[in-house]
Formats: sequence, C-alpha cells, structure tokens
Amino acid sequence: MYFLPQTLAVSCPGGPSSSPSLPVRSIPLVRRTRSQRNGTEVMQWLKNQKDSLVAKYQSGSAHEKRASGTNLLTNQQLDASFYGSIAVGTPPVAFNVILDTGSSDLWIASGASTTQAGITNFDSTKSSTFESLNSPFEIKYGTGSASGTLGQDVVQMAGFQVTNQVFAVATQQSGVLNAPVSGLMGMGFQTIASSRAPPFWETLANETGALDEPLMAFQFTRFRDVNRAQSLEPGGTFTLGAVDSSLFTGDIDYQPIPDGQAGYWIQEITGMTVNGQTVIMPSGPDAFGAIDTGTTLVTGPPDMVAAIYAKIPGSQALTGADMDGFYQYPCNTDVAVTLRFGASTISWPISNADFLVGDGTTRGMCLGGFIGLDTTGTTAPAWIVGDTFLKNVYSVYRARPAAVGFATLSQAALAMNGKLGPVPTPTIGSVAATATDRTTQGSNSNGAVTRQSVSVGVLLTLVTGLVGACVLL
Repeated sequence: MYFLPQTLAVSCPGGPSSSPSLPVRSIPLVRRTRSQRNGTEVMQWLKNQKDSLVAKYQSGSAHEKRASGTNLLTNQQLDASFYGSIAVGTPPVAFNVILDTGSSDLWIASGASTTQAGITNFDSTKSSTFESLNSPFEIKYGTGSASGTLGQDVVQMAGFQVTNQVFAVATQQSGVLNAPVSGLMGMGFQTIASSRAPPFWETLANETGALDEPLMAFQFTRFRDVNRAQSLEPGGTFTLGAVDSSLFTGDIDYQPIPDGQAGYWIQEITGMTVNGQTVIMPSGPDAFGAIDTGTTLVTGPPDMVAAIYAKIPGSQALTGADMDGFYQYPCNTDVAVTLRFGASTISWPISNADFLVGDGTTRGMCLGGFIGLDTTGTTAPAWIVGDTFLKNVYSVYRARPAAVGFATLSQAALAMNGKLGPVPTPTIGSVAATATDRTTQGSNSNGAVTRQSVSVGVLLTLVTGLVGACVLL
C-alpha cells in the first residue's frame, strides 16, 4: 500500500495522445528510481515490502462540468513504485505523491519531517487558504511511519480542484519517503480513511456533473528488465472521469465489488492458472483480493501461494523468520500466471517479466512476485493484488455501480514499456472543474487518528498498497 502521485494535464512523452472525441487529461506516472540490487539487497527489499503490507492492512462547492483529466505518472526504481503529481495551497505548490488504491488518506511531508534532498515539503504558512483542524494523525508502515496534524486546503490534480480537501501535514516521518516523492494520495473509499474525510476522487465523483463518469483508470509501464533504465522513467497514465481509449483495446470487463466490501477495491479471484495448470481456488471471502496500485507484489494465503509454486518445477520456499512466505525458482524457467475475477470468462495474464522480481539466495535462482501472507484476524482481504499484475492490464475503478474493470493494453500502451525518456514534469494548470469537501471537520474528540498500514511505504509498490501505499518504503 504505499504509494503514488500528481499534476494537471500533462502528456506522457512519446505516449499516445487522447482521442479528439474524448478530451482526456492524463497524469504521467513516474517509476521510482532503482539501481540493480544484489541478492542480499533484493531480499531485504522484499522483506520490507511484506512488513509494510502487514502494517497497512492491519490498521484497522459549485462546479463547472469537465469530462475528464489526465496525470502522467513516473516509474520509480524499476517498477518498485509509481507516482503522480498534485498541487496544494494558494498559491499552488506541486508535490509528487503515490496514487494508492489500497488506502484513502492524503498526507504530505512538511519541513520538520524530512531533510532528505529532493523532497518538496509543504509549508502551511505559505498558503493563504490553509486551515488547521487541530486533530492528530498517525499512519504506520512496516518499515516506518508518518504523523502530524490534519488540515484542509485547496488541492488540484488533473485539471480538477477540491477547495477544502482534508489531508495530513506530516511533521514527522521516517523510513517512508524516497525522493522525489513527498507523500501519498489514497484512492480507496472514504469508509477506510483514517481521517474520516472523503478522498479527492470521491468528492469529485459525488459532485453532480464534475466528472463525465464516476471512475478513474491506470496504465503502468514496465522497466524492470531494461538494462539502461534509470531510477526514474515515464510511468504511464492516470485518468480521472473517463477512460483513455488510446490505451486499451476491446471492451472493459467490469466485475462488481462484492456486496458489503466497498472500502478497498475488492474483487473475488475465481480462477488461476500457472503455466497452464489450474490452481483450485476457494470461494467467497477466502478469495477476495484488494486491487492495490500502491503495492508492488501479489500476496495471498500461505497455503494457496505454496500451491502456486508447487506447479513451478524446482521452486523452493525460503526459510527464516524474515523470509517466511517468499519463494525462489530456477531463473531459466518461464512462469506464466493468469487470474480470473468474479463471473468473468476472461483470464488475465501476468508476464514472466513481471513474475520474476530479482535474484534469489543461490546462484541460478530467482525470486517470485507472489508471496504468502496470512491476513487472518485483520481487516485485510485474503489477497492483495499489486503492480506485478496491474502492469499487464488497463485497470478501471468505478464508483457507481462499484466495480473494477480490466482491459487489454493497446499497442500504443505496450510501446511505452522500456522506452527510455524524460520523466513527466509536475505542472500547475488552469482548473476546469471544482468541488467542495462538505464533510464537517473540526477537533477530533477521540484523539489521534491512527492507522496501521500494511503497504510498503516506499516499497509501497511491492507488497504494500492497501493502507498506505503499496510501495515498500
């Protein structure tokens, strides 16, 4: 659950343009920078991702019509995480943030929370529209935490604006942010927000006429297997209020969120294969999975993950408390996994390039992108489906009726994979649609707002996502 982020109407370098009939604005996603890691570093990274996921999931105005907006993304550290940009305050200041469908709170680092070079800090004294709500906020990840106070201010993204968006000003944070990311924007539902405030996207979706459609969509790039890739590369596209038809082909296969499960973007995994062999799946809650853009990996019940690797010849479970749930397999073995959701007849593939996440503990062995994680007794679903899967599809998150949709990536989208280039530049543009967060805010008589996050903060993208940002921090 950790992480992603921000700004208005930018187009991805070398990417497809929006269809003339659909004035889509997209947010470029940037991939997190990452140098090649040795086996020891990869194992520590994976452990951090798992810890972050555990923490994340155990936590318990007038408008002017605008069809849609786009924010280009950045791919950071060879697919470890993806972030976009937002603008906050008056005058507006741009910040890079992880866009995380596995959590629902927005928080931004302030000057007191970090001295790390390259991180832009929010200074409330520089915004004439900022209002402190005098309510403590805290969020914990497996490898770090962030705390501070809640406030509200003008927030802009992809050509949209919310005038009184509630967010946390993080006065303390450790082990969570990697430059140039300044925070995290949760894209789940209000029901799981620690701040109890509606997320930016949901305020707009509930404002009649603000969005052409009450949905958002992601397309991610792949650079993990590109030798000359830099720590930051073009990361894809986030679109709010519409879908970008240039990025997918065919129909979008929508499957409803199971009854009573709105909060996370839940889907029931009803089918799975590994190299053409069927993995027998349970039904109901034991097969529920959170679709989490803020998490890098895919996690599932330990017995189910063991069954997956049992179909990969030569695979081995790693031992030791720190490596519980991780597996390695022969690097010369191609692994093709498919997932099917809800009542769909479509099985969506995970490429071998995404299943393989790094070198194993012994020569010739590689680490797999599925890990075993027992979420029994927590609020987390049995499965967390992160970017290891999402890089292979165009994913759409619809508020009404609540559903998640997947579509086949277009050739134009696939052509962005591995295409080196400059990362999107955060911009502050004109606002074509506004909304007001009408949630009553004030001092929280219940004390600090606390949320345990399982997402991987900066690994946000690895094993984290749901409650904070799925990018292993």
